[in-house]
Amino acid sequence: MTGPAGGRLDGRIALVTGASRGLGAAVARAFAAEGARLVLVARTSGGLEEVDDTIRAGGGLTPVLVPLDLADGEAVDRLGGALFERYGRLDVLVGNAGFLNALSPAHHIAPQDWQRSLDVNLTANWRLIRAMDPLLRQSPAGRAIFVTSGVTASSPPYWAAYAATKAALEALVTCWAGELAKTGLKANLVDPGVLRTAMRARAFPGENPQSLDEPSSVVETFISMAMPNWTLNGARIVADHSLESDPSGTA
Repeated sequence: MTGPAGGRLDGRIALVTGASRGLGAAVARAFAAEGARLVLVARTSGGLEEVDDTIRAGGGLTPVLVPLDLADGEAVDRLGGALFERYGRLDVLVGNAGFLNALSPAHHIAPQDWQRSLDVNLTANWRLIRAMDPLLRQSPAGRAIFVTSGVTASSPPYWAAYAATKAALEALVTCWAGELAKTGLKANLVDPGVLRTAMRARAFPGENPQSLDEPSSVVETFISMAMPNWTLNGARIVADHSLESDPSGTA
């Protein structure tokens, strides 16, 4: 990577949700290393501050940290207004935050877990689209990237809430992308594949995490999709794990 001064995302304003750990944190560090001005959203202030420390230690621009539960739709709306007042536009939106309930048969899913899955995996991303669409259209090359999952195709047993909400997210983003066809804004989905994350560890407690790729292994796909020269719209991209990542873990 080329560093903040002349990076591939130099000057681009990027909002990343679920940015306090795992894939979101890796994407945030990678974007910062490429010169992006970041707005990082997550529920946990401590995790955001750790990512902030890493970014600044690497010479990246100091990000704006927004402790926020995305299930609070009115707070998402206020965030959109605040970004308009501060920047007047948004160049990149990464909808990464997700919720995985305890895996169980469909008829055993607790109502609160079902609702939380809908709120975070689907409705929150609709609220982000609603709030950020006008800002992304103000960018000369707006790019929206939403994280989906391979479970939308396999629909494995015991994953009903997560698979259903991710499938609905794919439909939502595909519809929105069609509406953007005559604009410069591009909206796409990315399936990062199997990664070494806390969510994966909860779903597969007996799995050896050392056998899995780090989240930093897929950040090149996100960088490409965030760049002004990205041309696809309404696509579902499977992230490339073959590209080299920074062994320091800073992507």
